[in-house]
Amino acid sequence: MRIAVRRTGGLAGIERHAEVDTSTRPDAQEWDALARQVVDEGGAAPPAGVPDGFRYEVTVDGRTVHLADPGLTDQQRELVTGVLKEGA
Repeated sequence: MRIAVRRTGGLAGIERHAEVDTSTRPDAQEWDALARQVVDEGGAAPPAGVPDGFRYEVTVDGRTVHLADPGLTDQQRELVTGVLKEGA
């Protein structure tokens, strides 16, 4: 499974992008389950968010959802943080 996260917004407005390919990871099942849950809960259109808050575009195997702070669930925050931390 390929998981991509694009983060925009924030005070500085700096965009970040990272991807994780779970196919070779020993923890692939956990990543895949988390990604499926986030995609199922995410919205097709960008949410309103807050001024200077981060907005996220999460793409999992070609399916894209949009998320925004401060409305992230724990699972959504775990996924976007993990991909931005470990992804290339």
